[in-house]
Amino acid sequence: MIANCLKSHHMRAIAILCSAAAGALPAGPAGAQTVKIVGIGASSCQYFLRETNGKPEAEKNFFAWAQGYMSGLLLRAPPGKDEDLDLAPDAYPSLKQAEFLRSFCTRNPDADFSDGVNDLYRTLRAPPS
Repeated sequence: MIANCLKSHHMRAIAILCSAAAGALPAGPAGAQTVKIVGIGASSCQYFLRETNGKPEAEKNFFAWAQGYMSGLLLRAPPGKDEDLDLAPDAYPSLKQAEFLRSFCTRNPDADFSDGVNDLYRTLRAPPS
């Protein structure tokens, strides 16, 4: 009886795990997914410019978010895409990347900060010129 109870409990746990895994799979084509990003970088460029004006520590926080976000993009890239991408190349060090984001937001105050990070990611993917 105890063995049957344990077996039943084990099967129930497996069923729950399978259901949870199935719920985590995207429904429909991968391109149809919508996501909601969160964190300090999920704000507007106007907010970024206001919050970082004369505050290097605040800008450092935004840049740390940007690095994590780009790392996530790299991890989610399909096999064979961006495998050798260096997010901190010698030709484009952190200070230059931070300046890129500042310039993007200055030129596009109505854009989202994450749009600037996406643009930076595309720049890092481009072959060096």
